[in-house]
Amino acid sequence: MAHEITMKQEGGLRVKPDYAEFQLDTKLPKITIITVVFNGAEVLERTIQSIVNQSYVNTEYLVIDGGSTDGTTEILWKYNDYIEYWLSESDNGLYYAMNKALRLGKGDYLLFINAGDELYSLETLTEIFSQTKTNLPDVYYGDTLIIDPQGEPIGLRRLSPPETLTWKSLQQGMLVSHQSIIVSAKLAYNYDLQYRFSADFDWMLRVLKNATNIHNTHLIISRFMDGGLTKKNIKPGLKERFRIMRKNYGLLLTLYNHFMLSFRFWTYFAKNKRF
Repeated sequence: MAHEITMKQEGGLRVKPDYAEFQLDTKLPKITIITVVFNGAEVLERTIQSIVNQSYVNTEYLVIDGGSTDGTTEILWKYNDYIEYWLSESDNGLYYAMNKALRLGKGDYLLFINAGDELYSLETLTEIFSQTKTNLPDVYYGDTLIIDPQGEPIGLRRLSPPETLTWKSLQQGMLVSHQSIIVSAKLAYNYDLQYRFSADFDWMLRVLKNATNIHNTHLIISRFMDGGLTKKNIKPGLKERFRIMRKNYGLLLTLYNHFMLSFRFWTYFAKNKRF
């Protein structure tokens, strides 16, 4: 469901009166939220509204469009006053665009919420950053709700986040959705463009390997639209993921874990008729 924009501009800072004083007093960190889109006019507005209406005001919103021809840019112009920076030009795909956004972001943390996806609620960022006012972690993570293209809930993601997340956790698969992990800017590495479908998995592994303080929010952070690049390219995506896991965990452990992942996948699919 779309949310009405209620924010106003004050001295270049987006302000929601009910929350601005609290957030400025506690000096909570700035988060860069990035949306990558290509011909996403049917779903983009819902994504934008879930971000620009957040009660957490210390945000920077960037949108990278790959040269859409379906009305996407008209939507971006509509929300121009609520987006710090956006551009529309041809590029070499999703991860190329994400790298472009990483070079532009100026926040303390970053989060990718791509076209069709949403933050779980309008209070999500306020709830997350209120949990750790001192000793800020390198990574925040949480769960993900799967939604259909109309934004209606399907159910929680098949793979659920562990109580304690480390890089070794990903031997069991991508337990945390890319849309439900908030990463310190100091760990914001470029995506490895040799991977066309699973660069996010490789990126998350590198982030977690170098993180020293990883915080479980115990919250649903995002609403992820069913489909996605990897799901549409399952076979090449799995081949890339195997290469990434072999590089990080070794061949024997990767073979064993892939057998277990396949078993759990088909068991879940047989029971729930979705993956």
